[in-house]
Amino acid sequence: MDSLGPPQTMETQNNGKVRESQASPAHSTLDLINEEKMEADPWDMPELNDTGVPWSALDTKGKVLRVVLSVGKLCLLLGFLYTFICSLDVLSSAFQLVGGKAAGDILQDNSVLSNPLAGLVIGVLVTLLVQSSSTSSSIVVSMVSSGLLTVQLAVPIIMGTNIGTSVTNTLVAMTQAGERSTFRRAFAGATVHDFFNWLSVLVLLPLEVATGYLYVVTKLIIDSFNIQSGEAPDLLNVITDVLTESIIQLDETVISQIATGDPDARNKSLIKTWCKTFTNTTLMNVTVPGPENCTSPTLCWFDGNQTITLKNVSVTTNVEKCKHLFVDVPLSDLAVGLILLALSLLVLCSCLILIVKLLNSMLKGQVASVIKKILNTDFPFPFGWVVGYIAILVGAGMTFVVQSSSVFTSAITPLVGIGVISIERAYPLSLGSNIGTTTTAILAAMASPGDTLANALQIALVHFLFNITGIALWYPIPFTRVPIRLAKSLGSITAKYRWFAAVYIICCFFVLPLFVFGLSVAGWQVLVGVGAPLLALLIIIVIINVLQKRKPACLPPALRSWDFLPLWAHSLAPWDKVVDVFITKCCCCCKCCRLPADQETQEEQQKSHKEAYDNPAMEPERELEKESDRQTDKIELKILNMTRL
Repeated sequence: MDSLGPPQTMETQNNGKVRESQASPAHSTLDLINEEKMEADPWDMPELNDTGVPWSALDTKGKVLRVVLSVGKLCLLLGFLYTFICSLDVLSSAFQLVGGKAAGDILQDNSVLSNPLAGLVIGVLVTLLVQSSSTSSSIVVSMVSSGLLTVQLAVPIIMGTNIGTSVTNTLVAMTQAGERSTFRRAFAGATVHDFFNWLSVLVLLPLEVATGYLYVVTKLIIDSFNIQSGEAPDLLNVITDVLTESIIQLDETVISQIATGDPDARNKSLIKTWCKTFTNTTLMNVTVPGPENCTSPTLCWFDGNQTITLKNVSVTTNVEKCKHLFVDVPLSDLAVGLILLALSLLVLCSCLILIVKLLNSMLKGQVASVIKKILNTDFPFPFGWVVGYIAILVGAGMTFVVQSSSVFTSAITPLVGIGVISIERAYPLSLGSNIGTTTTAILAAMASPGDTLANALQIALVHFLFNITGIALWYPIPFTRVPIRLAKSLGSITAKYRWFAAVYIICCFFVLPLFVFGLSVAGWQVLVGVGAPLLALLIIIVIINVLQKRKPACLPPALRSWDFLPLWAHSLAPWDKVVDVFITKCCCCCKCCRLPADQETQEEQQKSHKEAYDNPAMEPERELEKESDRQTDKIELKILNMTRL
């Protein structure tokens, strides 16, 4: 074979003849091998080099100044992080004001909830509307406690809330789209959480429909233990509520009342007006429609056509108004929600950008190496597997402290983007975050009244068991860590075609759930008739893709690549051109709007230049310019003659 011999090169001699010479292997094959070895892995974490003056080269004044600046940056970082967490809380309140009542209406339709797929999609959509899995879970708990929803029907909804809560950190990753490699890591680090939730649902939802696995196991746990009521702790909320409650306070029971069918709740505002009330219960005579409505036969008497009975009547008296910005503002819930939505998104994005810049400034040199070693170093063999489970416990503990999986995963996403945390380490941290948010729900369920404690606690345990089972499926064996590989593939695609990140979010969290919901509402016949062929086609495409990469010989020659399809059907390059054309046209429209002003400015500059040039005082300068032009023409003519010779 030609490749086995030394490569031939052609050299040109002075007399114009060509001679052959053999290149040394050191300059051919070995160079190619070295280039392959030196090719950088796009997923390698970058070195955060220290560009400042080394500590040893600083004098006393410089060292003091360095320490003061470092402490100041740390305080700023904590302040921005605090504001970031508060903005997420306000963002959740804004979404509840905008879509909370709609979420209650969605959950009220029991005929749709009887379909497991519809229940799953409703859980996703409701969590997207209120931007809080805790709120959507509490609504489901209220419905089960009131008897409007059984635990079996609530299981798919709980699965959906797990998916819906993962959209926040995916949106946070979009703010790092400025730099390609940073965006690749950040988007992959965020979507690894999405893929874990989607894959877990794809396995566990059919298993639950077929066997009732989650319901049966949690029912056995509830029946086996005599669990007493408790209270959910307030940890980080004690600090953040100081700021968030001065901005807005909501009466979240209104959404639950709408979901449970209370007609009076539709006219109530979600914005809390009275924070302290007093309820006085007195025994008094009450007129009732008939004798059957009396408290008892002995406490029932008649006055003409009226039936009177003795009954306890509760009267609620408002004591103290709430103290937040919108307590007396004459605006609707939708208007206040839109205002808070815009402001919270602005603050959230600003804080995130500043946090990333501060981290890039602080995590340099020795500091970066120490943090990377702590977060990414594995234990020596054979205990390397322990580190991942420690990361799961750390993620669960941190989420329990901040009481929000969205806050924790959104906080680590920028760290993945700048290269402090690897995706392999961010994955178990996200899994632990899923567990941490369920422990908070369990403690909150234990605060339920005694008659509804069992059902509320069972739903919380369903959420916990769902995540534990998902971890058992997609983490212990390295081969099963499919979400990491899928997230890296998606990260590489979005780094090359950044617009695809927006397409992914819109399709996975809005278009696909709404499409499945529409099929579910249409009935089982439509769902199976349309969904089954699409699902079968998707499975076939996945199988062919895997075989193309691993065992192409098993496929017919025509299926060993997708080249037989049109280019737009198997490549994003044509779509990228369409997006570029669209963006270019938009930019051209903007330029056309500015064209008259630009032309006017240019004409004014040319006019002023001409007036200055025609000034008689500029005659010497004009002569010098003409002489310079003549000399330049002579030099160009000489160069042209030499070239011809």
